[in-house]
Amino acid sequence: MYSHQLLKPDGRQLTLYSRLPIAENIIATSHCHQPVQTNPHLRWHPLRGEWVAYASQDQKYHPLRPTAEKPFSTELPPGKYDIAVFDQRFPPLTLFAQNPPECIVETVPANGACEIVVFTQNEHASLSSLELDHLDLLLQVWGDRTRVLGANQQIQYVLPFENQDLEVDAALHQPYGQIYAYPFIPPVPARMLEMQRRFYQEHHQSLLADLIQKEIVAQERIIYQDEDAIAFVPVCARYPYEVWIAPIQPVSHLFGLNLQQRQGLAKALKTVTLKYHGLGNRPLPYSMAWFQAPTDGKAYPQVHLHAEFYPADQTTGSALAGGMFTNDTLPEEKAKELQAVIVDIEINFSPHGAG
Repeated sequence: MYSHQLLKPDGRQLTLYSRLPIAENIIATSHCHQPVQTNPHLRWHPLRGEWVAYASQDQKYHPLRPTAEKPFSTELPPGKYDIAVFDQRFPPLTLFAQNPPECIVETVPANGACEIVVFTQNEHASLSSLELDHLDLLLQVWGDRTRVLGANQQIQYVLPFENQDLEVDAALHQPYGQIYAYPFIPPVPARMLEMQRRFYQEHHQSLLADLIQKEIVAQERIIYQDEDAIAFVPVCARYPYEVWIAPIQPVSHLFGLNLQQRQGLAKALKTVTLKYHGLGNRPLPYSMAWFQAPTDGKAYPQVHLHAEFYPADQTTGSALAGGMFTNDTLPEEKAKELQAVIVDIEINFSPHGAG
């Protein structure tokens, strides 16, 4: 993996990644040269026991928000590279937040980071169309960003994710995801962490590794499997077509993956996204998130890195308000539908694959 750091005219960081060396003469671009000025804060939700982020009131929140006179293609500089990562212009979390407003509940600066990860310069591509060694590079990029962001003492948890919906006119024409780096462990990962901790203390092994082995024995819901990685519809799926992807052997962070695990996960990613693409008359929109260990420097042997795919627009009021999910279909039924979709992925990685 090759990387090259640049500074945009408005002061935001830009990092380019590639499978091949990157030219030193690439110049960072931006649709606006005015310095970024944002000061988000967090407010404590006393009933839910969690933080809520608030951007500045004069900013209509969007991670990119293009202007009419200058389209957002200027966020990506011309040149040969594969993946670009840059700071959001209007983030709900920033390392420079300070002086939160006084309120009737506790407030603190929203000290964190929000990054855009552009998967490829190809406007017509998607995760399902990327080469396997490009997906391998993306896994390395997610790992590198986890390491870089997590090294900051203000950051406690790094969450890469993608909201993929072809009907949404995104500010960027290229496929992209985001990374949120939080000053706390968010509620959902915190709950996962606690359940994994309890299982590890009692059984001295990873909860997810145990579940994966049971899925392998059952052979009912597996979508992809090789020696190093697996994709399956979990037996406890909350959504139709929900899929989890994970290395078979426990790894706590994305940057802890070895070459074989990354290559296996690349094949699993491509298989799942291709199956979503070929499931019906139109590609199935989804949200994907990677869950890993916190970045507070402590050891988390119980944490098993994995990604979860959720079909978009499936959340009900019961799930949003009550936290209890209902699924009108059985995981086994939807696993059979996904298993029936025939996909073709490249078996071998390119000779110049990221390593």
